[in-house]
Amino acid sequence: VQIFGMLLVTTFFALLGFLSPSNRGGLMTAMVLMFVAMGIVAGYSAARLYKTFRGDQWKKMTMRTALLFPGIVFGVFFVLDLIIWGQKSSGAVPFGTLVALCFLWFGVSVPLVFVGSYYGFKQAAPEDPVRTNKIPRQVPEQPWYMHPAFSCLVGGVLPFGAVFIELFFILTSVWLHQFYYLFGFLALVFVILCLTCAEISIVLCYFQLCR
Repeated sequence: VQIFGMLLVTTFFALLGFLSPSNRGGLMTAMVLMFVAMGIVAGYSAARLYKTFRGDQWKKMTMRTALLFPGIVFGVFFVLDLIIWGQKSSGAVPFGTLVALCFLWFGVSVPLVFVGSYYGFKQAAPEDPVRTNKIPRQVPEQPWYMHPAFSCLVGGVLPFGAVFIELFFILTSVWLHQFYYLFGFLALVFVILCLTCAEISIVLCYFQLCR
């Protein structure tokens, strides 16, 4: 939810012309700030989902939401930056910038996740849309093409095909050190991706449950 919100808001402002790739570092700075600000949405969504499954260890859940994914990303980024430092490259991120990122993470993002989680747990747990039978029903043996691995593979083909061309242009711009300005097409492809993922999820769930 945090990444989705960051991409949605950043793409919206870039589509309106407020964020230009020609402004060096402006787009990346906006993405980082949006990711930090969306911490409250991530905490709220995680708390609501956790409460739906009747979880009670909300502190552990909140800490994992605030630290797990950003910690992995920051660790990979820090190791790569150390390698660049070792090569004495001018493209290495300065130490002051790393300190600023840590401040944004622990000083802004983590408290926002806890605030969102607090308000999420104060809400009543969502009720199931249908009545759940307390006696588990026997699940028949599924055919080979309903295996989760094969379903995930098939389910990823259509969304990838929907964004493949635009992804090709984005990566080409990155590798050739060019600016990417086609945010209108990017927003359109983003909408198509969301619709495709929703439809393929409904179809696969139907195939899993109808047998």
